[in-house]
Amino acid sequence: MLDPQSTLKVEARENGARTGKESIIRRQYQKGCLFIRGKNWVARWREDVIAADGTVQRNLRWEVLGSTAEINGKREAQKLLNHRLRLLNQGRQIPQSTVPFERFVREQWEPAVLSTLKPGSARYYGIQIRCHLLPTFRERRLCDITRAEVQCFLAEKRKQGLSGSSVHGIRTALSKVLDTAVNWNLLEQNPARGIQIGDRTPRTERLYLNPPEVLRLLASLPEPCRTIVLVAVLTGMRIGEILALRWQRLDLLRGSILIRETVSEGLFGSPKTKSSRRDVPMSVPVREALQVQRIRSRQTGPEDLVFATRKQTPLNPKNLLRRELRPMCIALGLPLITWHSFRHTHATLLSETGESLRTAQAILGHSDIETTLKVYTHAIPESQRRAVDKVAGILFADVRNDSAVPESQKPN
Repeated sequence: MLDPQSTLKVEARENGARTGKESIIRRQYQKGCLFIRGKNWVARWREDVIAADGTVQRNLRWEVLGSTAEINGKREAQKLLNHRLRLLNQGRQIPQSTVPFERFVREQWEPAVLSTLKPGSARYYGIQIRCHLLPTFRERRLCDITRAEVQCFLAEKRKQGLSGSSVHGIRTALSKVLDTAVNWNLLEQNPARGIQIGDRTPRTERLYLNPPEVLRLLASLPEPCRTIVLVAVLTGMRIGEILALRWQRLDLLRGSILIRETVSEGLFGSPKTKSSRRDVPMSVPVREALQVQRIRSRQTGPEDLVFATRKQTPLNPKNLLRRELRPMCIALGLPLITWHSFRHTHATLLSETGESLRTAQAILGHSDIETTLKVYTHAIPESQRRAVDKVAGILFADVRNDSAVPESQKPN
């Protein structure tokens, strides 16, 4: 029977180790195999992978290193292969998963991750996966998806006419799935992370209302839609946050709204992000409107909803939009806005008052100030005119002052 030291030497020799240096040879060390196929140098080696059943297996792997015109001989090809095998020989490369993309999504990601997301996010990711990701990556093994492949996939979506914002959503969904594989040690890195998709400007212009349009709309809407719109415009709250408001979350004495809950498709949950859990100040019109709403309400207990159906269930924002808000916009000749348009309106009005971006970020509950700056803040045409007039006044102040002097008083 061989002693452990002799066994180590035998294993080292079988793995391509040089005799005499067994004490520093790693068991996984290998030089691989090089050969020319067609006009390309091809490398072949063995590496551990995670099979579809979860077991670790050793598979044969091959890769094209480059053309014979680019690589000058076998010695240079071997250097490239050595660099490719460096992490593997150092024991720093984790086994990659060979499970097909669809199987991973259906059997692991959806039950463990998708089910924990908020309803709106889960629905969004589900659409991206079903309509865009599965048709392309269905049978692809996780370990075979490369950055180049993801980049080409997203570029093709742009060529098909999708906007940058839509392609960004597809990339986000793919990255969400692959990030989970990385966190579960099924992949070494996420090939969708950091991919460039170009301009993310949405194709359709984001709508908002100017002050006269808001006043016209508020004067025409029935209750409780009018109060909901008033709260949305003057607080910047999301529609799910407004419809999830309970009376105990309204501090009418101090004049603040405590946002601790949201509702989507009838299901209550925590706010969208950590920054969304916030206290929003009430202006006088909001406080007065909510006081009137309290008088109108049938139930005003601490846990009762501020805006509710007769059965004390949350109002459906889609029904309000379709049955009351949109028809009134058509009748008044206003843009066909959405509930989110009122957040854009509030952010734009905040910028008109000269408030800082940090203040707007806190009120709107954004995690990233770039979102407040680039996505929600619009320039009202009147403010643009005032701005250019101010610039002209600075540049041509002397000319304008000189023109105001009568001709008889001007120097010769």
